[in-house]
Amino acid sequence: MSQLKVYQYPKCGTCRSAVKWLKEAGHELELQHIAEQPPTVAELRKLVADSGLPLKKFFNTSGEVYKELGLKDKLASLSEEEQLELLSQHGMLIKRPIVTDGKKVTVGFKEEQYSEAWSNA
Repeated sequence: MSQLKVYQYPKCGTCRSAVKWLKEAGHELELQHIAEQPPTVAELRKLVADSGLPLKKFFNTSGEVYKELGLKDKLASLSEEEQLELLSQHGMLIKRPIVTDGKKVTVGFKEEQYSEAWSNA
């Protein structure tokens, strides 16, 4: 199995479930603490491009930071660059976990999505 990079928050139940699933599937994992070491703007830009998802899917819309910053009303008016900058400065704003093999990317954890993306990776 391949080496995967997982951007995660260790106290997050969803992240723990994802890491457990990936380990049981035989992957070697490089874990990166998303709050202590958020991805850079350049890393985020590549992750978004590789995921094929819109940038807004990378925001943790149910998190405290999202609410504190009032992003529900502001996000649409921010440029892509400003959004990437925000994510790179506030790791807790990022929907997690993000898993990548350097080519494809998944955001969040749904077992069926992982089976499709990472079973044969």
